[in-house]
Amino acid sequence: MGEYKRVEITEEAAEVLPGLKEQHGELIFHQSGGCCDGSSPMLLPKEDFYLDDNDILLGEVAGIPFYMSHDQFEYWKHTHLTVDIT
Repeated sequence: MGEYKRVEITEEAAEVLPGLKEQHGELIFHQSGGCCDGSSPMLLPKEDFYLDDNDILLGEVAGIPFYMSHDQFEYWKHTHLTVDIT
């Protein structure tokens, strides 16, 4: 049986990442919860976001680490996430 992945990415979303990495450097995905912007995964320059013990690494998508806040993880821990682009 294969390794279970908590998070994956669509081909369409993965296609835009090389250009964003070139423009912004190292990136991370983060989903913090709450309402509005934080309830969706956000793609951020790694240097612009402070990670602490409250952030859980769910895995990597297209070579980019995907973190989620602990509170959000408790709510979504039984869910498989797929990152897409809008």
